[in-house]
Order: sequence, then C-alpha cells, then structure tokens
Amino acid sequence: MTIRVLLADDQTLIRSGFRVLVGSAPDLQVVAEASNGREAVELARSERADVVLMDIRMPEVDGLAATRMITADEALAGVKVLILTTFEVDEYVFDAIRAGASGFLGKSVEPAELIDAIRVVARGDALLSPKAVRGLINRFLAEPSPGNPVGPTVLDVLTDREREIVGLVALGLSNDEIAERLVLSPSTAKTHVNRAMVKLDCRDRAQLVVLAYQTGLVRPGVPQTQ
Repeated sequence: MTIRVLLADDQTLIRSGFRVLVGSAPDLQVVAEASNGREAVELARSERADVVLMDIRMPEVDGLAATRMITADEALAGVKVLILTTFEVDEYVFDAIRAGASGFLGKSVEPAELIDAIRVVARGDALLSPKAVRGLINRFLAEPSPGNPVGPTVLDVLTDREREIVGLVALGLSNDEIAERLVLSPSTAKTHVNRAMVKLDCRDRAQLVVLAYQTGLVRPGVPQTQ
C-alpha cells in the first residue's frame, strides 16, 4: 500500500529536499506541496493525502491552525499530521499535539527516521521524540485547559486493563514495551490501545497522552505502579 504524503512548508528548498527523500522510499509518494496552511488544508482534501508533513511557521494560516482545521474536518478523518520544525520546544509540542497532530519531529531528523515516522503515523500510532515527550509531561499537560476542563469521569468507559494501558501509553511506551510490562502479546496490547482510542474518541496515541494527563490518570513526576 502506498502512503500518500503532502508537504507543507513555505520554503521551496526544504520542500524539495523532503520531496527527494520521501520519494526515495518505495511505499511513499509525494502527491502535492503547499506553501501555506490554507493550501495544506485544501490539498489534503483534494489530493486524498494520508500524511501531511506540516511546518509550524507558514504565512496566511500557520501549521498549528492548519492542523486544527484538518483534524476538525470529518471528511479528513483519516489524514495524519506530522509536525516538522526547527523549533522543537515544549510550547510547540504541546500546541501541536492538542491541535491533533500525530507526531512532532525536528527538521534535523535523520532521513531514515523521517521515513519511519511517516509510516508510524500513517498506521495510526503516535510519533514523539523523547525530548518532546519530556516536554509534554514535565511542563504543560499538568496545567488545566482553560474553558475546556476534562474530568476523570471521561475514563469511566474504559475497563481496568484499558485504563492501565492508557497510563502506560502516556509514559511513552510502545505496544511491545506495554506487552512486556504486562506480560501480554503485542497484538493484545495494540487491541487494548485501539479500543481505548475508540471509546475516548481519540484520533491516535498522541491524543491518549493528552487525555491521560488532563484527567489525572497519570501525573507528572509520579511513576506508574509496576
């Protein structure tokens, strides 16, 4: 299956470099390029993109606003956004994930890592660098969301096992790591994660991370019970 990729960056040279890189992978195809956020939203729809590589700083509509527009559009429910920027700082990470992005990487990422990142978010998993995860946990997700409070009762739809697994997802563990921790098969761990996402109406693992901290299921600095 070919993954259709949209490049959204206002710098032609950067788009050109990513186009060559993405095009070198046999299972990836660059279907369009956008130079601002508004174009990114329009092209994501018209070109049926699977993944948008989205820069944060763009004219007219920035990458975060464009991400929110994409994730709020039911017609684009299958589109995943991978944020690429030179500004891998906590504020941007937090805003990008809350906007609905499935991943966040610095533009200095190694070619092989970028290719793998596209594949990861295309299949519905979250992709956050360790630095990004630390930023989310340590500084921002403990803060309440003004005007949009999320209470712990949101999690009542989950089974005990699903709650436990969502907590581990929030710590950045992969399905394989969760399986090892809980003595499950990786496929069983993945099934629990997917069921939790459906029940909580989360697009992907990144939004599970946000919700786990907003509801107090996991708290910064408090380790999960082994």
